[in-house]
Amino acid sequence: MSEKYNKQYINGVWRDGSSDTVYDNINPYNNERVIQIKLANRDDIDEAYLAAKNAQKAWASSTAEERKTVLTRAVQMLQARKDEIVGLMVQESGSSVTKAVSEFMASVGSIMAAIPYIDSMFSPHVFPSPLPDKENHVYRFPVGVIGVINAFNFPLYMAMRVVAPAIAAGDAVVLKPDSQTYITGGPIVADIFEQAGLPTGVLNVVGYDVAEVGDYMIEHPVPRIISFTGSTGVGRHIGELCGKHLKRASLELGGNNPFVVLEDADLDQAVNAAVFSKLMNSGQVCICTNRFFVHRKHYEAFITRLADRLQQVPYGNPADPKVIVGPLINEKQIEKVLGLAEIAKQEGARLVLEGQRIGNIVTPFVFADVKPDSKLAQTEIFGPIASIIPFDTEEEALAWANDTEYGLSSAVFTSNIEKGMAFARSIESGMTHVNNTTINMDMNAPFGGEKSSGIGHYGGDLGFEEFTTSKWVSVQKKPRIFPF
Repeated sequence: MSEKYNKQYINGVWRDGSSDTVYDNINPYNNERVIQIKLANRDDIDEAYLAAKNAQKAWASSTAEERKTVLTRAVQMLQARKDEIVGLMVQESGSSVTKAVSEFMASVGSIMAAIPYIDSMFSPHVFPSPLPDKENHVYRFPVGVIGVINAFNFPLYMAMRVVAPAIAAGDAVVLKPDSQTYITGGPIVADIFEQAGLPTGVLNVVGYDVAEVGDYMIEHPVPRIISFTGSTGVGRHIGELCGKHLKRASLELGGNNPFVVLEDADLDQAVNAAVFSKLMNSGQVCICTNRFFVHRKHYEAFITRLADRLQQVPYGNPADPKVIVGPLINEKQIEKVLGLAEIAKQEGARLVLEGQRIGNIVTPFVFADVKPDSKLAQTEIFGPIASIIPFDTEEEALAWANDTEYGLSSAVFTSNIEKGMAFARSIESGMTHVNNTTINMDMNAPFGGEKSSGIGHYGGDLGFEEFTTSKWVSVQKKPRIFPF
């Protein structure tokens, strides 16, 4: 393993952090130590932000071709190291090979999708004014320095979906990966862009213990945007701090995603999607399905078929390419999932399939007759528990689907596309997919949530705009006649 992978990357230098704290990065499948990381402290964060601030000024003056060259090389560097990176994701996060490859491809796609937006930074939008002989120009500028704080479950992709458009826009970045997935969330990203020729200081990586550093990375005066992916509780706190300091916050938070099977749905199609929706990354996905709402016509058949399919999905060592269900990320998450299963039993939900703890793996649970207002139905599980709820009318299904503080992703199944589109527009979520899983990523589409699922977007035009700022310049071509 590269000597860089347990280092901080600050102003182009790979080095240990200045904290006395050492973090053991653990393989969640076998509890073996992957690396030890000497963490950063506030002085390191200061140095990283200062380096980013100084480097950003020069990078903002770079040409479109210079930015395209760096991002194109980054794609080439990333693709050349696919096997290594996929292996590290499996080892570090317990990802199945299937999930790791999917994340890798999404990360490549994030960089490729950012490249076409570079030209928009150099081409103002010009439009007429209602005033005579006046012309309006809107210019896009880089916002400056972005602080990025990411979660463990898609570490490479969550880094790339910010770093790539930020670099394309002319911004600089200080990236804080989750320590549980430090390698693939931080040093790999920095190493790729260093090899691609990104100037020193434009991208920096720091890993620290929040108990030691506190909110310093968020409240630091240099960054103008804080991008955070993680829990809604932490996101609210970060949003409050950003508001206090008049920073922009880009927040992708929790989800309680509904999957609705209408009376005229294709049951085969729905069950196939449901298996993927529930077990991708062992359920540790913000956009995985939490609640399955199924019309009574299909209800018992859906329960039986889903439980049978989930029971057959291979589990075990995620290094085995045949395995789909691997370990949960840590003991706390295992206890949370098993605790929710016990609560569901106490709440009277019908246990159809009982999961087991096998080492650090939790095999799938299926509960039917779940009450829409129950603890199980109102909690983001982040694990392999399927909650199935019957409904009689579409109005009932829609009301229950929307009865949550969250609004990230959703799905509806129907043979009537027009009806499906109307239903999709009525679900209170940032994304709805008709006849498809709740788990969808398209690098050219806006990914984001409503309500307590976040603020802002990643991907597409809206995602690129997150990391830019606009300026209106008007030109009066002939003298204007004023009213006084």
